Amino acid sequence: MVSSPELPDCNYPNNPILITPNSPTPKHSLYLSNLDDQKFLRFSIKYLYLFKKSVSIDSLKNSLSKVLVDYYPLAGRLRASLDNDQKLEVDCNGEGAVFAESFMDITAQDFLELSGQPNRSWRKLLYRVESRSFLDVPPLVVQITNLSCGGMVLCTAINHCLCDGIGTSQFLHAWAHLTTKPTTNLPINPFHSRHVLKPRDPPQVTSAHPQFSKTTPNKEIPLQLDLNQYLQSQPLVPSSLTFTPSHILNLKRQLVPSLKCTTFEVLAAHTWRSWVKSLDLGSTLNVKLLFSINIRNRLKPELEQGYYGNGFMLGCAETNVKELVTTNLHHGVKLVQQAKSSLTDDYVKSAVDLLEDKTVKTDLSLSLVISQWAKLGLEDLDFGEGKPLHMGPLASDIYCLFLPVMGDFDAVRVQVSVPESVVGKFEYYMRDFPSSGDNNGGANGHCREEN
Repeated sequence: MVSSPELPDCNYPNNPILITPNSPTPKHSLYLSNLDDQKFLRFSIKYLYLFKKSVSIDSLKNSLSKVLVDYYPLAGRLRASLDNDQKLEVDCNGEGAVFAESFMDITAQDFLELSGQPNRSWRKLLYRVESRSFLDVPPLVVQITNLSCGGMVLCTAINHCLCDGIGTSQFLHAWAHLTTKPTTNLPINPFHSRHVLKPRDPPQVTSAHPQFSKTTPNKEIPLQLDLNQYLQSQPLVPSSLTFTPSHILNLKRQLVPSLKCTTFEVLAAHTWRSWVKSLDLGSTLNVKLLFSINIRNRLKPELEQGYYGNGFMLGCAETNVKELVTTNLHHGVKLVQQAKSSLTDDYVKSAVDLLEDKTVKTDLSLSLVISQWAKLGLEDLDFGEGKPLHMGPLASDIYCLFLPVMGDFDAVRVQVSVPESVVGKFEYYMRDFPSSGDNNGGANGHCREEN
């Protein structure tokens, strides 16, 4: 095992290249919906995969060139809309995706033993495009790093304005499919048009949307603590805790028989409560939990199969600190369930119309944001040499991720970065829940900490 969590440097035998679609693609400006074009999403989703055995670089280049024919917006470039410079669009020009090849003197097993806690040195595994702004970074950047044992790390950065977690999973599986079966059709064809999510004319905001706030301050409302800004100014450390099916069952047993819930609902409420308790916030403060909800089947008509835009909205649970931390888990779970049930067709269309106002933004000031990466099939990616030994984000953030656990579909790994001064308290509250009294839950119902 390596003695330091710091990764060695990558050696690049060649300069990165652009991979272009291998046949002609449509040349046009792609409209982005108001759900795509939120300032909250102006970043790239960065995935890291560790494989025991590497795949031929030429094979990966060829299949990427082929899959970019169907996923041609990823080979384009973002730009400000020609009609409205506050809005983004995609110039589908076939310019290509960035592809970098490197070598690192580390084994897959060494990396696996470090994989519980990401650190900043992992960023070496993804080529950094020199750019003046977010718009100058190509929508898709890929780095393949071959390891000394014959293994491979695949890192991708996919622009969030073009797609969500479901879309990124769909693209990665399409790329893997064409790597292993280059002469077959894709199992799901991407649907790129976003016009079904165009705002109404005139806009009709018919619901309250607590997940959003105005960027222009209201002089009648006193300035409030911006917890998000405060956290970003602190030294943050990643926390990563795995909840097995028996741990999740123990959490759910706190709610029976009066309340039935999903794994996501109980784990989201428990994480939110633990996070707020660890930060010692004032008891009268209102806090929010924002979490991604797939809206593809909630709209009328439903979004097309393979819809490749952002097909999610943030649900919002809201309460004051005292009610969240002093009452039992029922309170938080019910708030999560109510937030989910409120996302009807009318509610989503009202939110799309609200976002026509460019002074509206996602309210992160006193919010924990949870993104669901489990149950998307991200961990099942296979380019022909087996499924990954590890998958997760390239770096940890103050946004909380629910991650899949290799080999255990029903387990969930909760990863979030918190201030160094409270990480011990946060992990204590996360692990502190009643045991079921049998041998399934482990001592005191504690979940497993990743080291």
